[in-house]
Amino acid sequence: MQRTEQSGWKAGAGLKTRWGRQVDPQRVLTEYPRPQMVRDEWMNLNGLWEYAITPRAKGSGTPDLWDGLILVPFPVESALSGVQQPLGPGEWLWYRRTFSVPDNWKGRRLLLHFGAVDWETEIWVNGRKAGEHTGGYTPFSLDITGHLNAGNAERSQEQEIIVRVWDPTDTFGQERGKQALNPKGLFYTAVSGIWQTVWLEPVPEAHIASFRLVPDLADGELSVFIHIDSANGGSDSVHNRIEAIAYADGEIVATGGSPVGGELKLYFSKMKLWSPDNPFLYDLTVRLHAEDGSTLDTIQSYFAMRDFRVGKDKAGAVRLLLNGEPLFQHGVLDQGYWPDGLYTAPSDEALAYDVETVKRLGFNMVRKHIKIEPARWYYHCDRLGLIVWQDMINGGGGWNHLHHFILPNFVSAIKVKDDKYKALGRAEISNRDNYRKELKEMVDALYNVPCIGVWVPFNEAWGQFDAADIAEWLKAYDPSRPVDHASGWHDQEAGDFKSVHIYFRKLKMPKKSGSRAVVISEYGGYSLMEEGHVWREGKGFGYRKFKSREALNAAYASLIKKQLKPLVNQGVAAAVYTQLTDVETELNGILTYDREIVKLDEGLLNELHDDLLNELRNELRNELCNDMMEGAEVY
Repeated sequence: MQRTEQSGWKAGAGLKTRWGRQVDPQRVLTEYPRPQMVRDEWMNLNGLWEYAITPRAKGSGTPDLWDGLILVPFPVESALSGVQQPLGPGEWLWYRRTFSVPDNWKGRRLLLHFGAVDWETEIWVNGRKAGEHTGGYTPFSLDITGHLNAGNAERSQEQEIIVRVWDPTDTFGQERGKQALNPKGLFYTAVSGIWQTVWLEPVPEAHIASFRLVPDLADGELSVFIHIDSANGGSDSVHNRIEAIAYADGEIVATGGSPVGGELKLYFSKMKLWSPDNPFLYDLTVRLHAEDGSTLDTIQSYFAMRDFRVGKDKAGAVRLLLNGEPLFQHGVLDQGYWPDGLYTAPSDEALAYDVETVKRLGFNMVRKHIKIEPARWYYHCDRLGLIVWQDMINGGGGWNHLHHFILPNFVSAIKVKDDKYKALGRAEISNRDNYRKELKEMVDALYNVPCIGVWVPFNEAWGQFDAADIAEWLKAYDPSRPVDHASGWHDQEAGDFKSVHIYFRKLKMPKKSGSRAVVISEYGGYSLMEEGHVWREGKGFGYRKFKSREALNAAYASLIKKQLKPLVNQGVAAAVYTQLTDVETELNGILTYDREIVKLDEGLLNELHDDLLNELRNELRNELCNDMMEGAEVY
């Protein structure tokens, strides 16, 4: 195998953020990537890897010559990768790097973690296949202990990792979000390969593999369900005991223990509840003990005591309830794209900036639009107090102009059943099965995140199928969160929301639908081009265009005061403004794509949004619903 002759790295051309201009290839996204399952020891593998792009030919092996260096974890199409080259469906993307195992890790299992790789991934360690994965948005791990080269007393043996990725983007039908090989308008540059942190972690032979945290406010308790992995293949029950300790402001407030596989509960005499106004997080320590009482494994985590559901207020309107109280949720649509890193934020500071900005502008919710973020993004939402509506990634066939635009926007009286698999791009059963697989993986990956208040399995009928059945499954698999089964269209009268998008007409009260909450899950889309801060100079996309910030601010103020605010008392339970930032040629962001300009006046936004939220607060303040809080003291 020949090494690459290129030794340097340089970011590609195009619009940059202030964080992207400061990227250091030797220190890339150095923060621990999994805040709810922290161990003390780990090794970050972000940085410069060798890469190659080769034809996807059957039987072809590892590249004979590497093309150059790529900065992981930035996708190959991004400027910050240093490659900035599209990956075609007939090509493979290869990665290579080496590492050495620290001496004090020896005798333990070694896990190789990938935050996300898009889309089909195969991994070799020291020339031996270690595993594979399909799906571009969820984390996965491999136990590579048996593939390591042995060291000696003088030095640790060098280990080699090779990763091969195939990403057909919008030519295959897999879940891909808004990625397109030919991006324009609503669809953006494709993202291929490694786009979240890669890291190593030593663990004991028997260790905590995963867990679920289930808060119950009515009984004042937290249930902790632990899954143990054992290298010898033994069942969970052969190990002795799990211990959990909860802390509030550094003080122990609850402890519990159980045999592995048993029921572990933490009971609280008093609870501090999580909300956007008071985003209180408890710290949590979980330990796995052996039969002799010694500690085998320890993880640090956090959780929140909070409850999301749908219920009626005292006037009989169906509302979104947080901790038993009606709360009007006003959010912003967030695509999670960056001009220099595409799916990958240039730094953790940049990742936090978006969340901080949403809060600073007076929103209490964000709709994460057709993307799953790194775990640290959700942590920032948790600690800052921002409710998240989490979209599932759409896939299936291509855009159908009749079903995806004409019928829902201009012939809305026609009801479309989503069992028309071919028309909606889901003709192949394997394609539908893959969606269900990746939906479950998303819920498993994000279940413990306190800020997630709503699951959104489908958006605007893109790849939609059997939405009623999927909503039913989703509510059974996770009973703790409401489901917006079909955001925008086509409504199957299922889930917890009647969910509409309004762009081309004045906001008005949608028709109510039984016991479901009525939400405007997209509106606005007001557009302003800020020259010098756009992806490409020239014509851009937007639902309604303005020529000055003054005109944009006046129009937004009118939209909130005269159109949205009156709908709150009529029964609208939530609304999502499009959108947080410009994205490529789409210019309807509150912020420019590089995050340098806030187009709307921050003081005006806070005044408008506070007045909007108070419309419901003043009417229903301190009104508890369903007697949910009985039996638990709250402070």
